[in-house]
Amino acid sequence: MGQNYPIGIQTFGDVIKGKAIYVDKTHFLMPLVTNMTQRNYFLSRPRRFGKSLLISTLKSIFQGQKELFKGLDIYDKIEWETYPVIHLSMDKIDFVNKGLNNSLA
Repeated sequence: MGQNYPIGIQTFGDVIKGKAIYVDKTHFLMPLVTNMTQRNYFLSRPRRFGKSLLISTLKSIFQGQKELFKGLDIYDKIEWETYPVIHLSMDKIDFVNKGLNNSLA
């Protein structure tokens, strides 16, 4: 086949820079990015359904990394400004052995 599938890649930049197959879902992110009247969002997706990649994509948008989005739907639809981003990753937490409360302490 010769296609570069992004198996195990969780960051948007790595998918794009690695020329891996990416299904453009940025048109679904437009309401999140442009509608600042909504204050809270709850993003619920099943396990192994790309939550980390979704958050990484949003992070790249808010960091103004326009060059990563060339050819994608959102590329020419927003003002590419830079905003501060706080990204908390919980993928290294050992909640199985320590429990969630002890892991976060």
